[in-house]
Amino acid sequence: MLDKKLLDNFEDISQISDNELLDVTEKSKRGYQLIKEERLLEAEALFNDILEKDDDNNYALVGLGDIERKKLNFGNAIIYYQRCLAKHSNNNYALFGLGDCYRSLDDYKRATDIWEEYLKYDPENITVLTRIASSYRKLKNFQKSRQSYLRVLEIVPDNDYALVGIGHLYYDFKEYKEALKYWLKMYEINQVKIDVRVLTSIGNCYRKLKEFSKGIYFFKKALEISPNNFYAIFGLADCYRGNKEYHEALKYWLSIIEQDSKNNLVLTRIGDTYRYLKDYENSQLYYKKALDVDFDMFAILGLALLQKEQGKYEEALVAIKNLIKTNPKNSILYINAAECYEALGQIENAIDILSSFLQLGMKNVTIIDYINNLNNLRKKLDV
Repeated sequence: MLDKKLLDNFEDISQISDNELLDVTEKSKRGYQLIKEERLLEAEALFNDILEKDDDNNYALVGLGDIERKKLNFGNAIIYYQRCLAKHSNNNYALFGLGDCYRSLDDYKRATDIWEEYLKYDPENITVLTRIASSYRKLKNFQKSRQSYLRVLEIVPDNDYALVGIGHLYYDFKEYKEALKYWLKMYEINQVKIDVRVLTSIGNCYRKLKEFSKGIYFFKKALEISPNNFYAIFGLADCYRGNKEYHEALKYWLSIIEQDSKNNLVLTRIGDTYRYLKDYENSQLYYKKALDVDFDMFAILGLALLQKEQGKYEEALVAIKNLIKTNPKNSILYINAAECYEALGQIENAIDILSSFLQLGMKNVTIIDYINNLNNLRKKLDV
């Protein structure tokens, strides 16, 4: 019995002999089998042979497109898929392959347009729906991405790709509680063979929500599976920092530096941790190590805060005011500068520098409250 789909796609079947039809059918089947076996040159020869007899044959054109796509020659693959679609506009395989090529070229807009066309013929294809959702996420189109993920979950409620993807979508848009809802469901379904990335994602949500103890639990779970996982170690250290368990935080920060001695973010965090522990010598050492790697605003600020904590207010002020010049919208800098002025008894200067932040058109309750407190202090001093 001949493949009905194959026969349906010939332009004029009456003009082709039975032997030729059987030859095309067998060659097509053989070609796709060879693609699965990664024997691409042999498959290519078979499909080219079919095109010599029928230059619009959709199976051969899609097959050649698939071969070029496997070889990462996306431009060539696109040509074959488009040739197929010019004659067979509703060919799902060509639409799928074409969309996948554009996705691989980071052209998510074209990819989604083509996959949306695909859904007209196969509206419940889970693979295509999840790829559309993922591409809309890349395009930062929250509503369309969410809609596509939810459609997948409507069809297959426990679909791993959709649960993970919609979690990332909510995380990207800083909706951490919603992200958690889907990632925790993924965790419940797959506790025995959970992907470490799901565990670190859950941990990061709790870290962002400042629920540090819960974050610690999931980062430790991740380390049970992948003991050297950078994201789990970093997250664990940061959660301990959030819980003010500085000795524990330091242990994990230092373990990262053992493997990545030039990580200036972590070097700065180590400097911060030693500062919290009042170990000013080591704190200064690590801030300077961070600055030896690259310019780091937080390392410079850390050194300034170190000076401030040691009562070296004028030296701290020089560094903080220089940072304000390059980071004029960072409220933390103004607050620390004002605290230095206040410690020096220069209340007017403290009020002036805080007011200069508000003059930028910025609104900050902490700064407004601080100005009010300083004004009250000034009145008491004037009495």
